[in-house]
Amino acid sequence: MLQQTRTETVKTYYLRFLERLPTIADLAVCPDDELNKLWEGLGYYSRARNLKKAAQIVAGQYGGHFPEDYASVRALPGIGDYTAGAVCSICFERKTPAVDGNVLRVWSRLCASYEDILKPETKRAAAETLATVYPEGRCGDFTQALMELGALVCRPNGEPDCAACPLRSICRAAAEGLWTELPVRAKKRPRREEERTVFLLECGGKYAILKRTAKGLLSGLWEFPNVEGKRTLEEALTQAEAWDCRPRMVQKSVERVHIFTHITWKMTGYVIACETRPDRFVWADEAELRVKYSLPTAFRKFFDFRPEEDGN
Repeated sequence: MLQQTRTETVKTYYLRFLERLPTIADLAVCPDDELNKLWEGLGYYSRARNLKKAAQIVAGQYGGHFPEDYASVRALPGIGDYTAGAVCSICFERKTPAVDGNVLRVWSRLCASYEDILKPETKRAAAETLATVYPEGRCGDFTQALMELGALVCRPNGEPDCAACPLRSICRAAAEGLWTELPVRAKKRPRREEERTVFLLECGGKYAILKRTAKGLLSGLWEFPNVEGKRTLEEALTQAEAWDCRPRMVQKSVERVHIFTHITWKMTGYVIACETRPDRFVWADEAELRVKYSLPTAFRKFFDFRPEEDGN
């Protein structure tokens, strides 16, 4: 859950998740829709799918006991070098560094390295170097100390607190005044922008939803019907007619933006009153949308769909 997500956001999800799924066996057999609902709002839903796959492997291949060696942990779905390093060092006292952005910043300044920290080979070099200095029997403490050093002292934004740093005496960046230059990080490509039109088709107090395909962005989750491009009001009514919804009127239109890692959705939403409920959709009332079906955040942003609220 903490991958790409802040601790404050995760805490309530974590407690609810463990209350519903207290054991690996429980997670291994949890229905996908229920799992997605528990995860709803955290984003990066592939993490939830991989977590379940990993639980199934641990339950089936390891008798419900989590493996303790790095290679076996790293082989589990959804676990990369960083997570495997953190788990094995903190839980099992292995000399396996967990190299994230904070740790890379400390390493690059300590060694005055001008290698791009976003390159896999730079991360591997940092991990190999750090593994040689891990203290026997204190591996978990050392991993967490490096994390905290990068988060609180050798900070990501602003000047590092070199006076409080326990590594200042051996830090080349501190000695040579290089902290403003390090770490080196290549510029990321700008996010691609995509316009979409979202349809909140209402009939008798129920709204049309459907499940996304099993592959691709937000795979396997529920969504409001939507199409690529920005449709005018007239075009939106024509589309609803093509879906056999017999639209009566547009009750409201709203604009929303949602940012994914590599893409930004600029969304125009229309609340359209309809006379029929074609079987191509599942129809759910507002309570069911909030409690039963897992809608990703991009579509939950349209939950203020009632016409009397802020709208045109």
